[in-house]
Amino acid sequence: MSRQPGNDVPPDALDAIEDDETVDALDTSPEIDFDLDAGAGAIQAGTAVIRRFWTTLPSSPGVYRMFDAKGDVLYVGKAKNLKNRVGSYARGQAHTNRIARMIAETASMEFVTTATETEALLLEANLIKQLKPRFNVLMRDDKSLPYILLTADSDAPQLVKHRGARRRAGHYYGPFASVWAVNRTVNALQRAFLLRSCSDSYFENRSRPCLLYQIKRCSGPCTNEISVEDYAGLAAEARGFLSGKSNAIKERMAAEMQAASDAWEFEKAARYRDRIAALAAIQGVQGVNTQGIEEADVFALDEQAGQFCIEVFFFRNWQNWGNRAYFPKADRSMTPDEVLASFLAQFYDDKPAPRLVLVSHEIEDAELLAAALSTKSENRVEIHCPKRAERKNLVEYAARNAREALARRLADTASQGKLLAALGTSFNLAAAPRRIEVYDNSHIMGTNAVGAMIVAGPTGFMKTHYRTFTIKSEEVKPGDDYGMMREVLQRRFARLVKEHPRTKAEAGVAAAAGGPSEPEPAPDPNDTEAFPAWPDLVLIDGGRGQLEAARKALDEVGVTDVPLVGIAKGRDRDAGRETFFVPGQAPFRLPPRDPTLYFVQRLRDEAHRFAIGAHRAKRKREMVKNPLDEIPGIGPTRKRALLHHFGTVKAIERAALEDLARTPGVNAATARAVYDFFHADA
Repeated sequence: MSRQPGNDVPPDALDAIEDDETVDALDTSPEIDFDLDAGAGAIQAGTAVIRRFWTTLPSSPGVYRMFDAKGDVLYVGKAKNLKNRVGSYARGQAHTNRIARMIAETASMEFVTTATETEALLLEANLIKQLKPRFNVLMRDDKSLPYILLTADSDAPQLVKHRGARRRAGHYYGPFASVWAVNRTVNALQRAFLLRSCSDSYFENRSRPCLLYQIKRCSGPCTNEISVEDYAGLAAEARGFLSGKSNAIKERMAAEMQAASDAWEFEKAARYRDRIAALAAIQGVQGVNTQGIEEADVFALDEQAGQFCIEVFFFRNWQNWGNRAYFPKADRSMTPDEVLASFLAQFYDDKPAPRLVLVSHEIEDAELLAAALSTKSENRVEIHCPKRAERKNLVEYAARNAREALARRLADTASQGKLLAALGTSFNLAAAPRRIEVYDNSHIMGTNAVGAMIVAGPTGFMKTHYRTFTIKSEEVKPGDDYGMMREVLQRRFARLVKEHPRTKAEAGVAAAAGGPSEPEPAPDPNDTEAFPAWPDLVLIDGGRGQLEAARKALDEVGVTDVPLVGIAKGRDRDAGRETFFVPGQAPFRLPPRDPTLYFVQRLRDEAHRFAIGAHRAKRKREMVKNPLDEIPGIGPTRKRALLHHFGTVKAIERAALEDLARTPGVNAATARAVYDFFHADA
């Protein structure tokens, strides 16, 4: 990587650049005049910056990044020829409004050269997902898709759902469109193949079969209710079913069921019957299936009112494993094929591509993208825009779903806009709020206390902005709800002041804490895509006391201009009789059937649900915490070795230093660390 200084270059030198390279997604929309709103002077300054970097660039493939004056990334692009591509920005003529704005804001550039254009494409997709530049096409929902994992690191393979990096040895099947689809499939597979789903530590410490064995959802390998060889056979059947051999496995089970019935072994026959029914349940709810396509992902894009929706269907082993709608952020001037091409590169950045990718629009760089995905997946990938037969029907089916999903989203957004406007009127705000934050606490008798923040905006609940806060202050007594709320608000807004100062005073506080030394510019009210960092309204689940605690917390960090509203539950906690508290105003209620009241109830209930969920997760972690996890240097392997040797944590705690040192896989230093941990007070 290099930040190239360069020198001024005469404009005539740029005219000699040939236009024979493939143009990336940002630059292929129809050419129009410069955006006058960006300012001719700013465009000339940006062009001069680009020219200085252009003069020292090589004519090799690579990735370039454009930065604004604050150091934020504006755009990431790839090029077959860096010198030609960057030079095209510095000609000073025939740019789109979007590119003109980008050039006007460019203050610096960075470059990474690569061996091939394929490598540049893969690096570009990775950087876009990581940096989220505002002039690129951005995936709004980058949550990883779930898979089914059949492990291969023990004699008794485990069947579990999996998300994230594939670090564990085993066979991965997917992706599935939703966790619901994975859970349903895993439950059916448990009934069909009787494979364990418990964790390794739970499995290794069982002395008798668990409830799943009793209800015939597991074969009980933990207590040797089934032999290792027979269990391996069940695991092989599950792999075969998930790999596309479902009919053969069902036929074999049916033959064994009939044989057991003929031998009057009716209980055994009934078990085979239930297993066949479980397999049929998996196949029977797939919706649209394929006849001639074993493995494919289908992408269809729809555009309405300047917004895009990409519907993705996943087909594996001739079965539909679900679909998901994505709503990428892209400039309205971009064409559908440009948006789809950029989306595909980002979509497969963290997951392998199937052998066939069907798309609804012809992609200009389809061969290059297919080559990049083939390199990443280590198998040949074909990208195809079908024109007839079954493949075309699948794309049309996905396109219809994309059209319907985008129509629903536009309708929901319109309704949400009306509710936000009504909420602003009800609470006397200057304008409809674009970002609402709702806070709640959850605990049981002061234990495992957590604070929760949910966020709502013009498109509904913004779940990527949700946050939880573990109550840390020793000054907050157990059960002190006011103290908890004060701590949560202090931490939240102190961080906002540090990371996103709005005034000179806040910038001074931020600079002292290592943050920006200049206030951020005010958000453009006409930019409907931007989502503000600061809330326009803060709702507190609580009455006058909670509201006063929140107000004091904001005063302590120097924030006095954020509207606060407390929501007190009605008599007998009846929904519809809430009382609202606003600083400086008398308490009031909204009419019982007011849509705004229902909207506030939804916001409060979502905060309550999220807070309780965070509390339960924390409590669950505390309940299953193993003391060995707290010892530095004790990882999963050594923990497993100790439990194998001693059986229980109590036995490890009572063991002598010499006994610990004789444990296979545990050295003297580890034995001393374990002994000292349990005998610190001796």
